[in-house]
Amino acid sequence: MSPTEPPPRWKELAAHIKDWGRELGFSLVGIAQAKDLAVAAKGLSEWLAAGWHGEMDYMARHGEKRARPSELLPAALTVICARLDYWPEAAPAKEVLGDGELAYLSRYALGRDYHKLMRGKLRALARRIEDEVGPFAHRACSDSAPLLEVELAQCSGLGWRGKHTLLLTRDSGSTFFLGELLTDLPLPPDAPEASHCGSCHACLDACPTRAIVAPYRLDARRCISYLTIELEGSIPLELRPLIGNRVYGCDDCQYCCPWNRRAPRSREKDFAVRHGLDSARLADLFAWSEGEFSERLAGSAIRRIGYQRWLRNIAVGLGNAPTTAEVVRALEARREDPSALVREHVAWALVRHKR
Repeated sequence: MSPTEPPPRWKELAAHIKDWGRELGFSLVGIAQAKDLAVAAKGLSEWLAAGWHGEMDYMARHGEKRARPSELLPAALTVICARLDYWPEAAPAKEVLGDGELAYLSRYALGRDYHKLMRGKLRALARRIEDEVGPFAHRACSDSAPLLEVELAQCSGLGWRGKHTLLLTRDSGSTFFLGELLTDLPLPPDAPEASHCGSCHACLDACPTRAIVAPYRLDARRCISYLTIELEGSIPLELRPLIGNRVYGCDDCQYCCPWNRRAPRSREKDFAVRHGLDSARLADLFAWSEGEFSERLAGSAIRRIGYQRWLRNIAVGLGNAPTTAEVVRALEARREDPSALVREHVAWALVRHKR
């Protein structure tokens, strides 16, 4: 055994951890070193300096801290990274996007919020590790702490960063959530996977708003996911027609990707479609009261945008819909909505229908 080779015990534990992860429902588990990610930190700083994060002040607030796992767990030596498939059995995205009277919601949000589920599975994995090695320092994260998740996942061999900036894999495309378990265990790291995007630029061509300004470079201010989820105020006028009927997020850069042709359906019951949201009518969703919004979307990631932004987004979708009596009636019913934000977008939509 070479001086740098990890003892057999840690190699065996790493193999067990991957098996336990699959038993918990993860599609794959990999291990990365918890070292400073200097190259990724430089890219993050350049992205922030360009202002491409828009109103996501939390990105700038944490800055390069995201590239230092030790800021979250001072004793961190390795990061156990995990993938959890989410693509549900749902109405085909292409069919919903092709019907302007339907609402398209990003497929990751059709079921229950993934944050608690993912962290629960990671903590269960930590307990299984404790049964084997005793107490150890750890912290479970899933889009819940300042951490460069895609970079760590790439370092752990879970996939490679696609040109749309998401993690890509040969067996699951990009339709999965990522989670991390920071640990003080000296586990042997896995080798990163090389990129398999080649000369393909399908995701750049498919983006409705041209938010992917170059391979691996995303201007979030133009991204429909940002506009419908992160942006708190008015959606820029020039981008509204490009949003179409996408009222919560966007999957265009994913479902056009050749690697997503192999993406499996999720086995997680919590990710199953709720309330028919995979093919709901815009007018029906626009008629929800605030109480119905809160009740029907309890436990959903969608609820965090709040009722006013929900109506704002649907108003844009209705503005882009075919001119029908149902569409016009739905908009007219909210012409005097209490929210100035909603009224503004309703007025724009009515002008689109020459009302």
